[in-house]
Amino acid sequence: MFYQILSLTGAALILLAYVANQRGRLGPRNATYNVMNLVGALLLLWVAVADWRWGFILLEAVWALVSIPPLLRSGRPASRPASG
Repeated sequence: MFYQILSLTGAALILLAYVANQRGRLGPRNATYNVMNLVGALLLLWVAVADWRWGFILLEAVWALVSIPPLLRSGRPASRPASG
């Protein structure tokens, strides 16, 4: 039952981020969008590892890794254009 809750929560986070993206409410540069994808993928990765599902392990590990760089970039202050 515990893994079912984890997998449903992870899937819901990823799907909600996708729907928000499709409706123009969140985009790939938005930190909330990437956090939802990262947390959702990590929850699904945990379930996949517990069940030794290699295809899902690969999918969710890559999904989580792809969500990290935009989060790191969003933490940096925006660069200012050179004046003059």
